Amino acid sequence: MDIKKVLNNNVVLTEGENEQELVVMGRGLAFKKKVGDEIEQSKIEKTFVLENQGVSDKLAELLNDVSETYLQLSDKIITYAKSQLPNKLDDYIYVALTDHLSFALSRHKQGMQLKNPLLWEIRKFYKKEYEVARHALDIIKEDTGYVLEEDEAGSIALHLLNSQISGEGLESMVHVTKMVNDILNIVKYHFGMELDESAISYERFLTHLRFFAFRLVKNEVGSEHPDDFLYEQVKRKYEEAFHCSEKITKYVDKTHGRQISKDEMVYLTLHIYRVTQRHQWHTKKTD
Repeated sequence: MDIKKVLNNNVVLTEGENEQELVVMGRGLAFKKKVGDEIEQSKIEKTFVLENQGVSDKLAELLNDVSETYLQLSDKIITYAKSQLPNKLDDYIYVALTDHLSFALSRHKQGMQLKNPLLWEIRKFYKKEYEVARHALDIIKEDTGYVLEEDEAGSIALHLLNSQISGEGLESMVHVTKMVNDILNIVKYHFGMELDESAISYERFLTHLRFFAFRLVKNEVGSEHPDDFLYEQVKRKYEEAFHCSEKITKYVDKTHGRQISKDEMVYLTLHIYRVTQRHQWHTKKTD
């Protein structure tokens, strides 16, 4: 195998028998080497395949600032995830997760802990991804000695979910994008307002909608044991937001032929309430 690109002293890009891009790792593998030189087989410690063109460029850029040890750590997590999750992971996960782990461990060493505002939803709606992410924390502890917080499991789960969405293909992504845009328009017209796209509540709402739409496109069912008490409480307490979520339910049923569970209605209502209340509060304050 010949070197096609040097990513750093320990990581190079080459090609396999089927012209697939291979990332090859090993201590000192590319030291004083250049493109076209033969790779020393005895130094190879790890090899993985990239199917998507262009990912290697991003990986090379990342490895200018981040140690390849984080790439090795990511690869262990990704290998485990591939054995547990039903959908294919997009190659970009190697870049995204490596970058995230580098930053997360750096913050942890400095004593900085960031709360994941979506942790509750991730645990409830994306159980497989969350279980894999919890195991990822064990892998991180075993390899680095650092014990990361549960919030980080939520963040890793999001990367895994995003990677599956990216790997779903154009048709699914078109459905997801259209559904998200349509739902945003339903909310805007129902409340007669433009949403503040710079607000954290909007970002949370958008993130929730994207995952919500992905679940519906994949035809994943809701909870078999909905919390009826919580459902009735939310229905009464956030009446206008609940009416809006009912419109969304009718739209999803009519346009996409999918049913929304009671649990999903609860989360949808709460997000709608948050994103619209912030706008109304801001409007009153500036009047």
